[in-house]
Amino acid sequence: MQPYPPIEPYDHGMLDVGDGNLVYWETCGDPDGKPALVVHGGPGSGCSTGMRRVDPRYRVVLFDQRGCGRSTPHASDPATDMRVNTTEHLLADVERLREHLGVERWLLYGGSWGSTLILAYAERHPDRVTEIVIPGVTTTRRAEIDWLYGGVRRFLPAEWERFRAGAPEDGDVVAAYARRLEDADAEVRARAAADWVAWEDAVIAHERGGHPGAYSERVGEARLAFVRICAHYFSHAAWLEEGALLRDAGRLAGIPGVLIHGRLDLGSPLETAWELARAWPAARLVIVEDAGHTGGAKTRNEILAALDEFA
Repeated sequence: MQPYPPIEPYDHGMLDVGDGNLVYWETCGDPDGKPALVVHGGPGSGCSTGMRRVDPRYRVVLFDQRGCGRSTPHASDPATDMRVNTTEHLLADVERLREHLGVERWLLYGGSWGSTLILAYAERHPDRVTEIVIPGVTTTRRAEIDWLYGGVRRFLPAEWERFRAGAPEDGDVVAAYARRLEDADAEVRARAAADWVAWEDAVIAHERGGHPGAYSERVGEARLAFVRICAHYFSHAAWLEEGALLRDAGRLAGIPGVLIHGRLDLGSPLETAWELARAWPAARLVIVEDAGHTGGAKTRNEILAALDEFA
């Protein structure tokens, strides 16, 4: 997004969340401003410095979810135990971070996988949420995962054939990649990670604002952690009952929300955002006609307007 000048955090730390995990967090913006939690995507993307530049009037809180970014242990290390990296663990981490920082209630901002974690948290703890801004709505239903890693092949058959060839076993391609990312052979893990990000690149490269290499720009440990966490979560449908976040959207009653979604989002079609808006009357759906998953100038302007409205 990056509408504001670069900013440095005024505080940061490593929060012990149990299970041997330390979660990196930082705060920037106005220490006395309204708290706003930035929830990154992926899962496993980690926070970038650009994510600090949300709106400096807020007390902006960022954190790297378990296993990625500056959090430890890192998922790129095959010895890292992924059994203690699930949606339930992340939800508990967010609450522990809120308590650690002395935040009573906060605005939630984030998209893509961040959308799923935001909705799961807000439905669990609606009394802790002031507003929600989501650019790029997902709920990580099995149907959404199957579309992104299977259905989209209708548009990209050659690219999907290469993706499938990277894990040619019969059955669930995402689960097959998850197994490869747990392989004892470092070369097997690296090849699987490269094949995975090549597919992600293909899905997003066609978009206005998208570009070849959007995912494969991640290299080394960052790439391995990203793909290992993605495959781990998606092979388990994020441990969420199918459709639960839409079913339980009534728990968001009274929480104002803005859902911003590109009509041309191939990997995460508009349907999910539309269904969520119908189930959550306090939310307003903004459709950006010429945008995809990566957004663009119009998407950025809608995000800024929503954050300005809630500041």
